[in-house]
Amino acid sequence: MNGYEVAPESLGERVKTLTRLAELTGELIATATRLAERQPLLGTAPPARELAGRLSAAAGESGLTGEVTAAEREVREFQRVLAAITTTYVDVDQQRVGR
Repeated sequence: MNGYEVAPESLGERVKTLTRLAELTGELIATATRLAERQPLLGTAPPARELAGRLSAAAGESGLTGEVTAAEREVREFQRVLAAITTTYVDVDQQRVGR
């Protein structure tokens, strides 16, 4: 033993939590996408149209939607790595018990 003890159940709970976080983040992306698709009703004057365009861009792929999408990718990747690590620890422990 190397001095570390891993509790697979605890890691499994964290994987479930990250999975739920990723799902919620996906819902947030859908909301941000809908927001980006809406044209704010600010009037037809040039300054209002400019502001409406800026607000839509801020919610779009280069704004809020893009940022939340990137966060979702990172959460899903962390969840995947944590699940793989948990599986590796369990496999190694089972191999040691089987010896």
